[in-house]
Amino acid sequence: MKMETFTDTLTIEGQQVYNGVTFPLILGCRRDKLSLDEAVAGIRANRETLDARLKESGTILFRGFPIAGAEDFDAFVSAFDFPLFTFDRSLSNAVRVNVTPKVFTANEAPASVVIRLHHEMAQTPTYPSRIFFYCETSPSSGGATPLCPSDELFRRLQEKEPDFARNCEEKGLLYTHVMPMEDNPESGMGRSWKSTLSADTKEVAEERLRSLNYTWQWETDDALRVTTPVLPAVREVAPGRKTYFNQLIAFYAGKDISTRAKNFGVTHGDGTKLDHRAANHAVEIAEELCFDVRWQAGDVALVDNFLVMHGRRAFEGTRRVLASLVAA
Repeated sequence: MKMETFTDTLTIEGQQVYNGVTFPLILGCRRDKLSLDEAVAGIRANRETLDARLKESGTILFRGFPIAGAEDFDAFVSAFDFPLFTFDRSLSNAVRVNVTPKVFTANEAPASVVIRLHHEMAQTPTYPSRIFFYCETSPSSGGATPLCPSDELFRRLQEKEPDFARNCEEKGLLYTHVMPMEDNPESGMGRSWKSTLSADTKEVAEERLRSLNYTWQWETDDALRVTTPVLPAVREVAPGRKTYFNQLIAFYAGKDISTRAKNFGVTHGDGTKLDHRAANHAVEIAEELCFDVRWQAGDVALVDNFLVMHGRRAFEGTRRVLASLVAA
């Protein structure tokens, strides 16, 4: 089945064009009575084309497809035949709940908590290459997923803050994070060290950290303060195409940085402090570039994690968005 026989390219308010490419690409289901099996077969037949278009745009939003629940979403994801990146073995800071072996809740943080723009797990040595999001239930208000093209962000940062951009690229980053002993679902970064490191004891946790080249310190309440090895702040995804691949936007966004810094901190890879003014300017640029996915039930968004940051706006009502990760 050719893609043109079951999809239409849609245009909605807020889409942007960078270097002649529309961001994000939105594909609508052309046939009202397309079955899930037909949709899966169509995706499978066109997966190489879809992945090539994803690498151009950074995000594909599939709208109006016959996906009704986690099992259907799992089947849709499986049609792409990407390698699986399991959440339970990741170093993600977020508290999540598995629904199927491939599918889990996007984030268990309360509706009032804003999830800042970030590249998934860029603050760790292991991260997914792509992310699927699926809206099972859309909220009564709010709850959009903002998307920011990080290649365009870095290009503008090089123009407006060249010294800062160069330091980020050349020096990399060190992240320091405090993990509680038990999961804290009230926090967007509340995953415990037991869950994150798959460790029941401090000795097992230390063994895992040692294998990852982390340094660490135990707190008096048995929380664990860890510092990563030097990680990249900029990633070259293709010759001459670089992205601002890090967690700095998430760290600097908002007015509660002094509070958050107690549990999460960032320096350049050589230990020197960041230029706070320039970093905050990067936050402003990122927000200017954002496209908000205002979810409709049944939507699936496929995001290239190396090209695009994502987040979550606060919301009211019931919002259930599921996710699935793809290995690099």
